[in-house]
Amino acid sequence: MAFLNAFKSLVTVTVLSLTLAACSKVPGVDVTQGAAMQNQGALMIDVREPGEYAAGHAPGTQLIPLGQLERRISELAAHKDKPVVLICRSGNRSGQAQEILAKAGFTQALNVEGGMNAWAKAGLPVLTGLALR
Repeated sequence: MAFLNAFKSLVTVTVLSLTLAACSKVPGVDVTQGAAMQNQGALMIDVREPGEYAAGHAPGTQLIPLGQLERRISELAAHKDKPVVLICRSGNRSGQAQEILAKAGFTQALNVEGGMNAWAKAGLPVLTGLALR
């Protein structure tokens, strides 16, 4: 009986956590909104891996792979209360990056819905090669 009650509690907590996570999702921006924000001075971060970035990325983006984002957040401190636009291939990893930045106190982190797939499909400029740092 104790096991059953513990299991029910675990299921309840899990369902509540998933529900809250789904409800707390901040809407993203489409590629034209993301490009416009970048043109107005927003920082745009590409969270893909270097090889993906080299194959094609939006001009003016800063490459910070998702796996490095948490340990490199200090590099972004000046943008904590400014728009930060996040992009990846399809919008999934940049959505995860948005959550990481939100938890770190970034108030205007936005995910580009559809990522570089949608960016290229919209005919927006795409550069190839690695970023110079």
